[in-house]
Amino acid sequence: MWDSGKVFVQASDCCIGMQPHTHTEVCSCWFSQDSIGNAVEFKHTVVCPSTKPPRLHLQHDLCGSADARPLMSQRSLPGTPVTHKHLPIDLRTSMDGKYKEIAEELLARSLTDSDMRCAPYEFPEESPIEQLEEKRHRLERQISQDIKLEPEILLRAKQDFMKIDSAADLECLKDSHVDVVDHHHMEREMLVEREYQRVSISGEEKCGVPFTDLVDAAKCVVKALFIREKYMALSLQTFCKTTARSLQELNQRPLDVNVYEDLNDSPVDSNMSVHPPVSETHPYDGQDMKNLPPDTGYSCKMVDGVFHVYHAQNPMDKSTEVDLPYPDLQEYIADMNVMMALIINGPVKSFCYRRLQYLSSKFQMHVLLNEMKELAAQKKVPHRDFYNIRKVDTHIHASSCMNQKHLLRFIKSAMKKYPNEIVHIEGGRGQTLMEVFENMNLTAYDLSVDTLDMHADRNTFHRFDKFNSKYNPIGESILREIFIKTDNHIHGKYFGHIVKEVMSDLEESKYQNAELRLSVYGRSMDEWDKLAQWAVSHSVYSDNVRWLVQIPRLFDVYRTKKQLSNFQQMLENIFLPLFEVTINPNSHPQLHLFLEHVVGFDSVDDESKPEHHVFNMDSPSPARWSDDDNPPYSYYLYYMYANMTVLNHLRRRRSFHTFVLRPHCGEAGPIHHLAPVLQYLYYLAQVGIAMSPLSNNSLFLSYHRNPLPEYLSRGLMVSLSTDDPLQFHFTKEPLMEEYSIAAQVWKLSSCDMCELARNSVLMSGFSHRAKSHWLGPDYTREGPVSNDIRRTNVPDIRVAYRYETMCEELHLITQAVRTQELDSIEEEDGLSFTSSQSAR
Repeated sequence: MWDSGKVFVQASDCCIGMQPHTHTEVCSCWFSQDSIGNAVEFKHTVVCPSTKPPRLHLQHDLCGSADARPLMSQRSLPGTPVTHKHLPIDLRTSMDGKYKEIAEELLARSLTDSDMRCAPYEFPEESPIEQLEEKRHRLERQISQDIKLEPEILLRAKQDFMKIDSAADLECLKDSHVDVVDHHHMEREMLVEREYQRVSISGEEKCGVPFTDLVDAAKCVVKALFIREKYMALSLQTFCKTTARSLQELNQRPLDVNVYEDLNDSPVDSNMSVHPPVSETHPYDGQDMKNLPPDTGYSCKMVDGVFHVYHAQNPMDKSTEVDLPYPDLQEYIADMNVMMALIINGPVKSFCYRRLQYLSSKFQMHVLLNEMKELAAQKKVPHRDFYNIRKVDTHIHASSCMNQKHLLRFIKSAMKKYPNEIVHIEGGRGQTLMEVFENMNLTAYDLSVDTLDMHADRNTFHRFDKFNSKYNPIGESILREIFIKTDNHIHGKYFGHIVKEVMSDLEESKYQNAELRLSVYGRSMDEWDKLAQWAVSHSVYSDNVRWLVQIPRLFDVYRTKKQLSNFQQMLENIFLPLFEVTINPNSHPQLHLFLEHVVGFDSVDDESKPEHHVFNMDSPSPARWSDDDNPPYSYYLYYMYANMTVLNHLRRRRSFHTFVLRPHCGEAGPIHHLAPVLQYLYYLAQVGIAMSPLSNNSLFLSYHRNPLPEYLSRGLMVSLSTDDPLQFHFTKEPLMEEYSIAAQVWKLSSCDMCELARNSVLMSGFSHRAKSHWLGPDYTREGPVSNDIRRTNVPDIRVAYRYETMCEELHLITQAVRTQELDSIEEEDGLSFTSSQSAR
């Protein structure tokens, strides 16, 4: 509910166990209008009613906050799910008993997009830039040349920028740092590159809200994290290990060492190449279908929209059912109501807003104190820079993965090479490619980028219908079918060729990768086989590419055309071939080969379309949903998630890789598409968010209002993606185009860019072995030890700052829940609703 990488419920986040991929602001509906401001005044984040005011300290040492507890490492992939039907601690709040009422009230409102305002960046007054730049470069060289003299160098830096003129002042500063330097001398010799200046806050209270509000908010946040962990573990998807460690301490249960075990990948040596070994044989060539894994003899049947698997061939005998867990519908709806209720709770809103503002301000302070040190660490790494670190395009559609010029060149080439090839059937008669263009009164010479007219422009803003029409070259749907479809008269031949050309460009760049999305519509049972046949027969594969399969939410369209009788038929068309090929790979041999390179599922549609139903226990089952109206978003996501969960457990039994759920969310839909709409929860759970600023700039949100720089400063797991290069990009390297524009507009540093690239690899669906080569063999560990700057070009300082800051936040909320004063707090009798404007 809150995801693909790129997912909580990683799914829409309206479902409770998935990873969201969103192009826009994940929590625009939740916070008050000024919550997105870029305020950096630190004093606002440390206001406290305590008699002892909090104090701001700059620490020059190697350890984090005194309150932060060292967390042990944990493996990366979930295994046996953990249920939290009965939470291990008392998390009752003033909202208990009101969840259903609150959720249905919110769903009925159908909130519109909130008008978020982004405060402009503040720049310093005019100053002699040349002199300041000379000083900065001189200090960088000093830091790089003699790291052992770092204390003196930092003092000189402070003398320059604090306008210290006298030698006495300098000596005073030296004396004030002697104890710190001597005390940590040995540690600094060992981890000198991870030393940086830290900001800490002391005082009886550190969060700036009344203690009773803190406790109530902490309970709600912890409850939400337990729900997130439950649904991620249930579906065998990953959950942030640092957060899991904190929850495990609250739970007071022994940690299952097999929970995050990867069964298939072997470890990677720290000195191995940054490039994973490439197989000399093509994965689709020379495959002996007789050597596929054997048939298990299982059978399967869909019951109430979810597949059940049986040992015997007779699925009517329930005693033979295989124990494959999936989320109970009643529990799922109850959990969704809890998450919906959290978004309007006053103490939670105040607490999360203040913590997010604090995180923004703290990052600004970190940059002011450590930016030069981070840059110096990057300069010390030989060979590595932003251009030769791994980057993954975590959200890109295969049908528009090329730019306009590329498609134009390919169409002209096809007209010259295959003019007499029959490419379309019209009225029972075959049409050649030449005849198709003659009917349009066009020749290869007439074609141009302007003629194609596939680039999004000002007319597509908030017009999803016009944007969809841009997929048609020259405005002709027949050309879309011929050139960018996998299922057509020529079996996707042209589309396969052009996708392979895009793959070749990625391989030539070496360091760019993509997760391309292909569509399965659920109209017929043979769609998966046709898709697999397209990929295998045309050898559409690259080590730089993995596939996600997107499910368009178009049941209403198919129902109106009498292609489907009910929603369960659509679910069967989507999932039955996957269960059959998992039970017996020989039943769909090409599909078995294709699925080896599919990493997850996506859900797509125009989210701004109004929904006429609320998903609750009164909603009809999929077999009885035969209306012409589309089911609500949360309805789609539950049944996708539930079937994927059963499928993952079945595939894990067979030692096959599992899938993730990373749907679209948050662009223009109602509030429940993003339940819970809490940036703070996305931060604490490190939910992967793929953002496409150029795409949004043309469709929903102007570039300067995009929240990506704020998400990055606050520590959310965000990455840059392209979405549709055919509509939004001009160059041969659209992902680099996305990075370059973001760097120019938002003044991103080299460290920021490399951190975004590292995030994209972490949230991607590439294998554990590939990530070990790209990021380092310890990338699954916690803290700076997980980082290998020789491969990522991200300074250990930045990784340490992110880790220590997150540990402090987790400690703050878990400590509030642990306190003995919880029992003495009286809970409120009821929960009052806020206005629709303040709830956004």
